[in-house]
Amino acid sequence: MQTSAITSPQPQLFPSHSSTQVRIAYFIMIHHKPDVFKEMFRQIYTRDQFYLIHIDRKAKAEITEEIQLFLVQFPNVYLLESMNIVSGGFSMIQAELNAMEFLLNVNQDWDYFINLSGEDFPLKSQSIIRKFLTLNNGRNYLFYYDQKFYRPDTLKRVQNHFTELTHKISSLIYKRSFMKGVIPYIGGKWFIFTRETCSFMTNNKRVMNFEDYYLHTFLPAESFFQTVLMNTAFKDIIINDDKRAVIEKVFFNKKQFTKDFIDSLRTGNQLFIRKINIDANENIINYIKDSYHDPLPEIDEIERELRRTNQQNN
Repeated sequence: MQTSAITSPQPQLFPSHSSTQVRIAYFIMIHHKPDVFKEMFRQIYTRDQFYLIHIDRKAKAEITEEIQLFLVQFPNVYLLESMNIVSGGFSMIQAELNAMEFLLNVNQDWDYFINLSGEDFPLKSQSIIRKFLTLNNGRNYLFYYDQKFYRPDTLKRVQNHFTELTHKISSLIYKRSFMKGVIPYIGGKWFIFTRETCSFMTNNKRVMNFEDYYLHTFLPAESFFQTVLMNTAFKDIIINDDKRAVIEKVFFNKKQFTKDFIDSLRTGNQLFIRKINIDANENIINYIKDSYHDPLPEIDEIERELRRTNQQNN
């Protein structure tokens, strides 16, 4: 395991591609539940990929030590300098930009950047996930909406000036004009980006204007990357799908929900599931285990994207 700050990552030598499959650089953010993280990490780990871990500065000392001791056995794992991640603030975005820069400097031989939390879990094996990204190489995966059209109720998040404090967002806010000539977008926190996209996000001067503005917005993790990429040429390679399945809280008719959810997993091509744990429905957990090595269904994502766009426009 390598430990280094973002300012000075040490390049490492790794074997060249052993196959034609793409290689993934994973960035995983953790603040609790080390046992859940360990189980997930064992499932996504391979010796020819890259793994960068961020442990929140607020995490308990015993949790930090436990995770560090666990990671020592893995040679191609790095620790990003810890930040204090404030819920609703820009610090999560900053950690992800730091992670992209770090991984770009560490090695030139990875193709995709995937961000995960310590409570995510892969729905498919690494072989299947890498095959999927190889077949779709060059596309970004990110969930987005036109914020003004579909989520006008959230515009106050970006049209008001917020300040991130040490442990919270300041209650003192004021209104301001949004970025001129820019369409605001909103979506989710999770994404799969090409190496070229990461290079653009960390090296292009225009992105700095977005950073300066979104530094003082609320919940920018749900809108920053969407707004930057959808207002540049990168919008042409985005698939409106973050490849995450989510188990929603259900209070009525749990049996029917479980059946519908499993059917959606079976017919979809999601790659990860959010916040799967021992409290989740046993039938869902068993399905994930049984289908882990089953191939993904063949879906024409471009056709699906065009169909979805037409439905939204009508």
